[in-house]
Amino acid sequence: MEKRVGVLALQGAFREHRQVLKQLGCDVVEVRKTSDLEGIHGLIIPGGESTAMGKQLQINDLGEKIKELGAKDLPIFGTCAGMILLSKTIIDSDQYRLNLMDTTVERNAFGRQIASFETDLQVPAMGTHPLRAVFIRAPYLREVAPNVGILAEFEGKIVFARQGNLLASAFHPELTPDHRVHQYFLGMIDEHWVK
Repeated sequence: MEKRVGVLALQGAFREHRQVLKQLGCDVVEVRKTSDLEGIHGLIIPGGESTAMGKQLQINDLGEKIKELGAKDLPIFGTCAGMILLSKTIIDSDQYRLNLMDTTVERNAFGRQIASFETDLQVPAMGTHPLRAVFIRAPYLREVAPNVGILAEFEGKIVFARQGNLLASAFHPELTPDHRVHQYFLGMIDEHWVK
């Protein structure tokens, strides 16, 4: 099955995700309005500025449509700002969120832009070879419900997790040549559509 994957293209690193998905043989749709969601097999919410993205998601009910699709088990992958938007609770913030993932997230948990860094993560679900991860003003998951699987931690902080059809990373997998995270998400799409 050729996968048709949407990438939320309101702002942020959507171009980089599009490029990786194209390299992996996907048909990619840049999502800017509700009609762009029609016929997609999965959705990526990229990194960027979560507050600005949240405001734009409220225009023309785009956020409400994404919530509806997520509740119907459409695979959704949020990176960095996408992790924030997927979470039900955001520490010290009442900003808009999609309210889909049973997680509590802390924004800018590793410091501001100047504190951005790269590191190797152990992600057993992706084999024994370490995964290079780029953190830019990254959040982390302070709390997760029992139904959320922890895929990776960094210094005791949860930076990669999955809850059924929802995947969230604090880092930017689109900024490295290692495409295992995107391949993992495409595997989630296969699981969903083969049921």
